[in-house]
Parts: sequence; C-alpha cells; structure tokens
Amino acid sequence: MNVNMNTHMDINPITAKAKRAMDIVLSMIGLTLTLPLFPLIALAIKLDSPGPVFYRQLRIGRATPECSLLFFMIKFRTMRTDAEAASGATWAAKSDPRITRVGQFLRKTRLDELPQFINVLTGEMSLIGPRPERPGFYQKLENEIPYFVERTYGVTPGITGLAQVNQGYDTCIEDVRSKVGFDHSYALSLSSPLSWLKMDIYIIFRTLVVMVCGRGQ
Repeated sequence: MNVNMNTHMDINPITAKAKRAMDIVLSMIGLTLTLPLFPLIALAIKLDSPGPVFYRQLRIGRATPECSLLFFMIKFRTMRTDAEAASGATWAAKSDPRITRVGQFLRKTRLDELPQFINVLTGEMSLIGPRPERPGFYQKLENEIPYFVERTYGVTPGITGLAQVNQGYDTCIEDVRSKVGFDHSYALSLSSPLSWLKMDIYIIFRTLVVMVCGRGQ
C-alpha cells in the first residue's frame, strides 16, 4: 500500500529509543501480571459462544515514505464467529448484537486487548499510539479525511492512545475524523523526551481509569 507523505512528524531519536524500551519492559510486566487471567478469559469465551478464543485481524501499521506496514493484531474474541459473514468489514455499533455477553465485559474493561502485548513485543505495535485501522476501511478514510495517512507516519500504532482514551471505539467515519487531531497531537509530543513522557503518563493513567471503571465500549 503506497503512501504519499506531504508532512513529516519529527520524532526525537532519544524519544524513539526510550519509547521502544518502555514498550518492551512494560509489555513484559503486563504479560506477567495478566497471564493468570488468560485461562479464565478463555474459559468464559468458550462457555459463552462457540469459536476460537483469540481473534487475529489484519491491520495497517506504521507508515514509511514508501509504504504502510501490515500486521495481524491479536485480541480475545468478543463477537460471534459469523459477525461479518454477510456484511463484510463494518464498524461495531453501540449495543451491537454481534458482540457476545462475555465480549461486552471484555470490551468495557479493555481486557480483550491483553494479547496485544505480544504485538508490542514483536514491534508491530506500541503500548501507546494511534489506533491501527483495518485495510477494508483505509482507502475510504484516506479519501475522506485530510491528513489521515500522516497520523501514523513514523509512529507505531498503539494498544491505547490519546484518541482512544478521549473517545473510545469507532462506530462510524465521523468518529475517526474527530480522532485524527488527537493522533497528530500525540505525534507532536514525540518531538522531545520530556513532552513524550508527560503525554504517555497521562494516557496510561486515563487508560487505567477506563479499565477500572468499565468505560470502554
């Protein structure tokens, strides 16, 4: 997938190294602390609906001047296995009937995203960054939203991010449009180690509040 870059987000090289180091350390800690939950979540998913425990979905990763990288994002399954059999790729709606009962809880607490620590360790994702979009939506979003592609130029998509904690899951193109400003604000914070660190601490705190209070969708 070719990318035409008109702007360049200047990421401080020290910030980039520190951010990657933090990704590795915190994702390893996160996996260690949450691994005991994996069998419990897996059992709940299996008892609630037939199908696999994990869900792998192709996503758009970090953009370079030549292309956008592709990777398979790993999550706990929160929808029926036939969720998009008839419709194809569609955004999840509020009170979406395709979401299972266990899936609703996992989404509200963001526990469905725990397996993404593996994506972080492999370097496909970061703990914090813009939401990785699906290829099925990408061309439409690129055509209709100015500077949409540039939001991931040199910035690895994240499990959580400034846009995610301020808005939540996307249900339509207007949700994505309103998130682009947040994504560019985060990219600008990477211009210096101090501004990046302040921003990441803020986002981590907001993410923990969402998880504890069950404010996810």
